[in-house]
Amino acid sequence: MSVKEHTREIIEELLAFVDYEKDQELDQLVDAILQAKNIFLSGAGRSGVAITGFTNRLLHLGLPVHLAGEISCPRTAKGDLLIIGSGSGTTPGLVTLAKKAKSNGVSLALLTMDKESEIAQLADVVVVLPGVSPKLKENNLTSIQPMGSAFEQISFLTYDGIILELMERMGETGETMVERHTDLE
Repeated sequence: MSVKEHTREIIEELLAFVDYEKDQELDQLVDAILQAKNIFLSGAGRSGVAITGFTNRLLHLGLPVHLAGEISCPRTAKGDLLIIGSGSGTTPGLVTLAKKAKSNGVSLALLTMDKESEIAQLADVVVVLPGVSPKLKENNLTSIQPMGSAFEQISFLTYDGIILELMERMGETGETMVERHTDLE
């Protein structure tokens, strides 16, 4: 099989996985983003890469966003939102971050494969995204891809879907967003 054929298989798998997403969960996340005073985001590994891209697009929308742990990240306060992307919902550093945010009165949203995970139990908003991982105890899905690849990919695509929804609700366009793109590259 060729790389092109493998890529087509991955895309077909992700198309099937989108059907597992719940509009109500996604709408709750969009509402939480729009209501937040400040938005903090975090993830680890490849999930962290995907949420970093999401942070960048939220910035382009003009929203007050920060990557948790960065030196320029301000202090949290009540009315803020922390969004965590974690397939397992059990990554130790992210669990600690979630607990700290909750103790500060920060709302917590989680995008995960496991709605019963430790972080999910703390979260105000949980968005379950499909995927397969050896870390999951129960999962009826299978994937042609190794480890959490499908989750990480569907996360990145779902983040872009959230951006499109926010654009509609906020009256933003690609043209208005590009004005907020960095000029220090």
